[in-house]
Amino acid sequence: MIAVTAKRGNGGELGSPAVANHPIGVHVGSVDEGPLAAAAEMDADGVQIFLTDPQSYKAPKPRDDEGELRASDVAVVVHAPYMLNVASTHNRIRVPGRKLLAQHATAAAAVGAIGLVVHGGHVLATDDPAAGVDNWRKTFNYQAKDGGFALPLFIENTAGGGNAMARELDAVARLWEAIGEFGAGFVLDTCHAWAAGWDLATAVDDVRAITGRLDLVHLNNSRDPHGSSRDRHAPLAGGEIPTELLLDVARAADCPVVLETPGDAASHAEEIALVRSALA
Repeated sequence: MIAVTAKRGNGGELGSPAVANHPIGVHVGSVDEGPLAAAAEMDADGVQIFLTDPQSYKAPKPRDDEGELRASDVAVVVHAPYMLNVASTHNRIRVPGRKLLAQHATAAAAVGAIGLVVHGGHVLATDDPAAGVDNWRKTFNYQAKDGGFALPLFIENTAGGGNAMARELDAVARLWEAIGEFGAGFVLDTCHAWAAGWDLATAVDDVRAITGRLDLVHLNNSRDPHGSSRDRHAPLAGGEIPTELLLDVARAADCPVVLETPGDAASHAEEIALVRSALA
């Protein structure tokens, strides 16, 4: 899986103006893998990591390489656990989720991350989606009493689910009306957007018109047709989305990019080179 992130910005050079504006990196995922070694192997400018098992409710523990990650020129993005859902109307999911989200934000700040990626979540089919939006607002309000989150939250659009908080653009607009004032960031996942039926040719402008910002792009191809609601990533040049359309998204976004594509180190290095060339 691949990712693109940015940590430099105090005059650091990445080799060319294009790369400096559009840093490219690698998603290593595993808690135990050496993210800096993986970045070096693939000529990546950044890493996206999990701090726990992505299906776990366990609080993250300090990493042995915290100091190395903070000191490195390699940018760091942390992804929150997949099952975390602060929009839920179920108290046993929502309340622990709020606590876990704050713990991951604090731990992500400790490794020098630029942001914490978190899915928008959903409510049950029998619930009013407005309740989920209000639960997101309350999440930020409650955290504000403790001084706010330790770093920016980057909320990611999702592929499926009729009562999802960030699947449809209209839903994103309702969510941002409630939480925009708290400084939440946004992650555009191209596979998710394709699966949800978005027009990728206008997706960057559509998101910015709603949120006023775009902090990160997960630049992923899809194994399934447009509007399928299926979240199955494909290699950058080996899926249903035209590769040039994906590269156009990266160009228009003008922000860090994350490629979470399947493949080995060699194929990831080739994809990084492809994106780097396209942005040059």
